[in-house]
Amino acid sequence: MRVNIFGQGYVSSIFAVGLQRLKNGEIGYEGVPLGNELPYSIDDIEIVGAFDIDPSKVSKNLSKVVKQYWEKPIDFDINYRIKKGYEDKRKDPEGVDLKDEIERLVREYERNEPNIFINTINTEYARPFNDSDKFIDAIENNEVKRVSPAQLYFYSVKEYVDNNGEPSAFINAIPTPLANDPAAVDLAEGGEVVLFGDDGASGATPLTSDILEHLKERRRKVGSIAQFNIGGNTDFLSLTDPKRNKAKEITKSSIVEDVLGYDAPHYIKPTGYLEPLGDKKFIAMHIPYQSFNEAEDELVLTGRINDSPALAGLLVDLVRLGQMAMDRKEYGTIYPVNAFYMKRPGPKEGKSIAKFHASGLLKDWIDQKE
Repeated sequence: MRVNIFGQGYVSSIFAVGLQRLKNGEIGYEGVPLGNELPYSIDDIEIVGAFDIDPSKVSKNLSKVVKQYWEKPIDFDINYRIKKGYEDKRKDPEGVDLKDEIERLVREYERNEPNIFINTINTEYARPFNDSDKFIDAIENNEVKRVSPAQLYFYSVKEYVDNNGEPSAFINAIPTPLANDPAAVDLAEGGEVVLFGDDGASGATPLTSDILEHLKERRRKVGSIAQFNIGGNTDFLSLTDPKRNKAKEITKSSIVEDVLGYDAPHYIKPTGYLEPLGDKKFIAMHIPYQSFNEAEDELVLTGRINDSPALAGLLVDLVRLGQMAMDRKEYGTIYPVNAFYMKRPGPKEGKSIAKFHASGLLKDWIDQKE
C-alpha cells in the first residue's frame, strides 16, 4: 500500500507520525476503529510522497515539516520530500493550464508509483459536476474557474490510472463533493478507481448522529439542535471564508433529517477560529427534546477534542480498506465504508446514519465473500 498525500498539514503529518510509531510498537491502536482486525498489516503501508502549496513545506523533507506539528524526535522509514501541489486559481486563472498541471502531477506519481491517495487539503468551496462529460469538458476546455484543487487532484489520479493500467484508491477526507458527485463516481467506476468520501467524521458530528439515533429509537421528539465547533488550526482558519464554511456546514448538517426522519431546526457548523485553541477544538452541543406526557428534557454537552489525530486514526483504516476494495475490484464509491467514516457518505443518494448502525454495515462488507 503505497500512499500519496495531498496537503501535508496537521492531519497528514500526525498520520505519518502515528503510523511510524505504530510500526515501531510505541503506541497501540487507540483511535483506529478496526485496529489490527483487517487482513492487511500496517507494516505494509508506506507513505511515498506528498504535495502542498505552503512555501515553508515545499521541497522540505517530511521529518522537517512534521516538526511544525510534533515536537518529539521521529525517524521515518521513508523520508520523502514535499512536492509543489496545485494552488487554487479560480479567482486568478490567467496563465493556468489544467491539463499541464495534471500531466505534471501524473509524472510525479509515476516516479513514486503510489496506489492510494489521501486528500487532506484545507476545506474549499466546490460545486459537483453531476455529469461526467461536464467534468471531462471542464478539464479539456481549461475551465479554471470551475475546477477546485480537490477535483483536479481526483482527475489527475484517474488519468494516472488510465495511463498505467493499475487501479488506485482516492480517499476524500474533506467536504468537496466527490463521492457525492455522480460525475466523479462514474469516472471512478469506469477507470478502476476506488473513491471514499466525503469529509471524515471524526469529532462532534458522529457523536451527534448517535445521540439523535438514541432519541429516535425511544420516540423522543427533538425540538432543535445546536452544535458549535471552535478551533485554532489552519483548517478552522480557512473556514473563516463564508463559502468554505458553507461547504463544511452542508456535510455536518446532512445528518439531521437522514437520522431523525424529519428536519428539526438546527445550527450545526464550524463557528469560529481562535488561534490559542490550536488543534484541540472546543465543541458544545444543546439538544432539547420532548419525552412521555410532554415532559421537556435536554442534553447539554461540552468537550475538547484533538482535531487532527481523530481524523488521522481513521486514515489508517481507510488506506487498508481502499486496498481491500481494489483487491475485490469494487470501483466507484462504497457506501458501507463511507457511512461509517464520513460525515456525508457517498453516493449522492446515500443517507447519513448513526455510526452504531454504520459499523454493522461496514463489518458485513468486510466479511462478505469475494
